[in-house]
Amino acid sequence: MENEFLSKVEDNAAVRAWSEKLQSERGDSLTEGYVSELQDFTRINVAQNELQELRDVWASWDEGTKQLFYQNYGDISYLLDVRVDKHLFRSMVQFWNSAYKCFTFGEVDLVPTMEEYTALLRDERALGHCSDSTKRRQQMHPLGELRDLVLTHPDERKRVDIFALSIYGLVIFPKALRHVNEAVIDLFDRLEKGITLVPAILAETFRSLSTCRKTGEGRFIGCAQLLMVWFHGHFWKVDKISYRVFSENYSPLKEEAAIQRREDISEEKWMEILQNLKEGDIEWGAYWMVPDEIMYRCGNFDWVPLLGIWGATGYTPLLALRQYKSRQFVPTTHGLAQCEFSFKGAHYKKKSSELEKKIEQLEEEKMHLKLDADVQRLEAEKWRKGKTKAEEDLDSLKTDYKKLRVSMRTAGLGKTSEQWRHEIREEKTKADRWEKKFLKAQARNEDLEKSLSENRNEQGELRARVVELEKSLYQYRNRNTALELRASLSKIEEMKGRIEELEASLQNCEMRIQFFEANEDCWKERLHQTQDQVRNRDYVMGEAITQIREVADYL
Repeated sequence: MENEFLSKVEDNAAVRAWSEKLQSERGDSLTEGYVSELQDFTRINVAQNELQELRDVWASWDEGTKQLFYQNYGDISYLLDVRVDKHLFRSMVQFWNSAYKCFTFGEVDLVPTMEEYTALLRDERALGHCSDSTKRRQQMHPLGELRDLVLTHPDERKRVDIFALSIYGLVIFPKALRHVNEAVIDLFDRLEKGITLVPAILAETFRSLSTCRKTGEGRFIGCAQLLMVWFHGHFWKVDKISYRVFSENYSPLKEEAAIQRREDISEEKWMEILQNLKEGDIEWGAYWMVPDEIMYRCGNFDWVPLLGIWGATGYTPLLALRQYKSRQFVPTTHGLAQCEFSFKGAHYKKKSSELEKKIEQLEEEKMHLKLDADVQRLEAEKWRKGKTKAEEDLDSLKTDYKKLRVSMRTAGLGKTSEQWRHEIREEKTKADRWEKKFLKAQARNEDLEKSLSENRNEQGELRARVVELEKSLYQYRNRNTALELRASLSKIEEMKGRIEELEASLQNCEMRIQFFEANEDCWKERLHQTQDQVRNRDYVMGEAITQIREVADYL
């Protein structure tokens, strides 16, 4: 299969035919007579490092230092605040399928992909591979030692680097609690060369899950926080505005760290939920994932190999096409179950060397599925250049043909008739050959024009779709603005009416107060008159009572 960029899975029959044919010819990941090595139940230890000291260091930094960290290491600092639900995590592990390197929840197959982890970490470094460290792999550096360096080192950039190393050693690759493994430091040095560590993160995550499932117990030494965020992105349908993910400042890890999720669901309940999942229960395309480019094979591998710190494994992204919002078909999985090994034992160096040599072909031989409009522009440009060259070849052929006709008329004067016939036959043969080349070039030119027209039409459709989406967004914003404006006007009118009622009541009270103040003297005068009348009546009544008594005494 030639190296090429493919627009969409559902529109490219070649990829589907290639995958299904290969799967049919070579067979499945599991060979005939395979006996499962997985235990019925896995008792996994999800113990995590205590990260409060690192959070305190982060909180003490000013905004300038934090921006320097973001520029060099993406969003890994938000992993410090992501909580790991131990009940959920233990339940998830029971559904890890080591043979196919994916989670099988009921009727659903899901797998963390390099593109998803890259989107979560916002790590745009180039894709590469890491090699194992055989000499210093067992040495450890305690957390206290690194913390003191972060707090006391005079160079700001060094403090940032050491802090990032602490996160990689204690959160992303937690080989030993409260210690950073020396192999992580060796791997960390590759970041300065512009190489992403996402393949190594996935490799150690997959290897740790498979090891625990096969032995039935063990401590998980992958990045549990990142796996939790990935899980929530596919299992909680959230009402998000799609254009937010296109913002340069949007961080899915920051958003996830701020969400308070329930942790009171028992392990048994989670097991029941996960084993009964159906396709409709899944958010196939995580809301923070913008489908862009899928690396689905590498070098001589029909899937993607992953080289980690302490071992290697692989996975097949074609198994998870629905996570890229594409149609699912039968993926090729031959050899996937046998690709995993650790960097120890008698033969690991040979296997590691072979794997590294094959992965080195990555930049030249990797296959992608391109899912955005940029590919259409690249394809159109390629066809346009091909059309231009074909036109130039056609002009050259026409010129040569004219010269040939002239030479046929003027060359060989004075020759015999037999010589003329022989030369004419040769010239006719040449003319026929040039005519065939001309017809081929013309047909090629027509094909190029047809392909260019098709690409232009598809590009026009994509532009129309973008315009439609922008229009919908504009209408959405205007509708929200209009609703808010009407609500605000209604509230203002209601408040105005209330204010008018209060003003009328206040004015009425003021008028009554003025009335009472104006009549205060009149009321006082009437009060005095009334008091005088009362005194006069009391006096008259006293006199009358006296007279009555005198009359009574007389009688």
